[in-house]
Amino acid sequence: MVKVNQSVYMQFLIAHQYMRKHHLTPEQFMELDKRSDLLGFLEDGYEPFHLTGVDGIMDEVERYVGANPR
Repeated sequence: MVKVNQSVYMQFLIAHQYMRKHHLTPEQFMELDKRSDLLGFLEDGYEPFHLTGVDGIMDEVERYVGANPR
């Protein structure tokens, strides 16, 4: 259960950072997630990401979104 809570917290933290950086509303972020499955990417990558700082995770997210524009 702890891993699930930590994974959800990381998704929240990175989603919030991404929205701030790109000036997105929550609705716009959810549309992006529908197209790219960004939250799924963060969940699947929790193990390596939880040892990485926010800046490193944001770099990975930028690459992922750029490679999955759908």
